[in-house]
Amino acid sequence: MKKINYKGAVTVALVVITMGFSGCSQIRAFQERKQTGPGEAAAVVVPVFAVNTTLAVQGQILDYLALSGDIVPGTSVDAYSDTAGKITRVYVAVGDRVNRNDPVAAVDPSKPGMTYQANIVRAPIAGIITSLPAQIGMTISQAVPLAKIAGGNALEIRLYVAERFISKIALRQPCQITLDAWPGDVFRGSVSEIFPVVDPASRTMEIRVNVENPGSKLKAGMFAKVRIITEEKSNIVKIPGSAMLQRSGENYVFTVATDPADPAFRIAKRQPVTPGILVDGVLEVQQGLNPNQEIIVRGQTLLEDGSRINVIEQVAPLGAAN
Repeated sequence: MKKINYKGAVTVALVVITMGFSGCSQIRAFQERKQTGPGEAAAVVVPVFAVNTTLAVQGQILDYLALSGDIVPGTSVDAYSDTAGKITRVYVAVGDRVNRNDPVAAVDPSKPGMTYQANIVRAPIAGIITSLPAQIGMTISQAVPLAKIAGGNALEIRLYVAERFISKIALRQPCQITLDAWPGDVFRGSVSEIFPVVDPASRTMEIRVNVENPGSKLKAGMFAKVRIITEEKSNIVKIPGSAMLQRSGENYVFTVATDPADPAFRIAKRQPVTPGILVDGVLEVQQGLNPNQEIIVRGQTLLEDGSRINVIEQVAPLGAAN
């Protein structure tokens, strides 16, 4: 039997495999040279990021404290009887408007064996009947109110402010008022009264807000949502709050510029900014941006300074009234 030389066979196989790889490498190199052409370098692929942009806006921003409460009469007076007795007649109903000295109810002070003339309870002020506890046949004393009368058309909103926000409240602060009963309407008012004590149980302080009532749309007892304007800034630069990024302790946005290496492309420029107050997603920019400067609001998280971008959509700027 002929002895097989395994060592020689392995050597031959390795030579064949090496030649095969070398041939493949030469083929790929030839194909690349063929595609780029003689004397040309292979093209470098530069990534382009899709982004949305908007314009920085110059306008007004309002910081506010949001509260809610009930509308109550601005001035109210109770009507009392001068004598104890039984109510024999009621002259008014809730919602009626009365003048001063108009009759409200009649009270008969008679007792068994004695007959007296009925006592007429009259309105102490002109206004609207907002509450009427008096009912015919009811026996009352001089300490029981028969009716509550709201003077004039003045209305107030009763609010309760948490203790931690008390420092932000001041007299005559403007207020914006909305109600579910009148969707889309915004009523105006101002802080008219601040109570001097804090409720130790709820840790809140009561305040009152005067409210304008054009067309007599508002009624006592309605529930209102109130924005007390605690800070108002005009002619400031503002942007969507989501446009600002924070990295390594620095606040910045990306603005849009032309690529100096190729004017056919646009690039993102990292722009440090100094933020101010943030209200409902709208951010005040104190330094670092000018009005009408184009900034990136979506797709900016993966960008670096100088990244090439493709603006897919330019979002409408913030409204000047925001």
